[in-house]
Amino acid sequence: MKIAVITGASSGIGREFVKQIDRAEQLDEIWLIARREDKLKQIATELKNKSRIIPLDLLKPESFEEYKNMLCADTEVRYVVNASGFGNMGDWSEIPNEAQMQMIDLNVKALVTMTNITIPYMKKGSMILQMGSASVFNPLPYFNIYASTKSFVRHYSRALHEELKPLGIHVTVVCPGWVRTEFFDHTNDSKVRYSPKKYSPMTDAKDVVCRALRHAKRNKALSIYGWFTKTQHVLGKLLPHSLIMKMWKGMLKENK
Repeated sequence: MKIAVITGASSGIGREFVKQIDRAEQLDEIWLIARREDKLKQIATELKNKSRIIPLDLLKPESFEEYKNMLCADTEVRYVVNASGFGNMGDWSEIPNEAQMQMIDLNVKALVTMTNITIPYMKKGSMILQMGSASVFNPLPYFNIYASTKSFVRHYSRALHEELKPLGIHVTVVCPGWVRTEFFDHTNDSKVRYSPKKYSPMTDAKDVVCRALRHAKRNKALSIYGWFTKTQHVLGKLLPHSLIMKMWKGMLKENK
């Protein structure tokens, strides 16, 4: 049974991955993983491939055991897309410690756990797509925990790309800039002291996902969409982080 597994499938970039993989591939099932079962049911009605609705909260350890038990000897995972994640803005004192730990648990620990569980069910030509961010290229004050978790995802995925080459399994970390999604409903930027003066340039999820899938098929380790994000990538290599952080702070406004 050939399947695709997408976390964060209920909205945003995760949902766009579901739609584009569904259009491009003939699969036995697409497994839709997210907390909001009602959203998953609605998405399932739009797909040509058979879908399996799996309402899991990846902040709960028992969710991984439930997912693991669904996989069996005849399962072949052609795609796994780890698109679950969230980010809050604020300094160390503005974001509650519990929320900071949840960002680490979902953006890092859940991603690694889902990947480790799934790899044994993947074959040559299968693809792993991990959601990073343009924030991976340098430290970002007032977006520190989120950016740091995504930096981990980048390093982890780049190294995993090398580890899985002998098996022919592709690993691509996707690093977009600002994307029009529900992400901004959760950043709480108006409630913190500093937040970006503007979110631009803003890109569409469909363009980011289309580029990411092309890159994954070519086994590119890093997928970047848009000239602005590519510029960030280059500057992150050329300029000292102290200067980049100063430039970032110059792009922030103070909310009073």
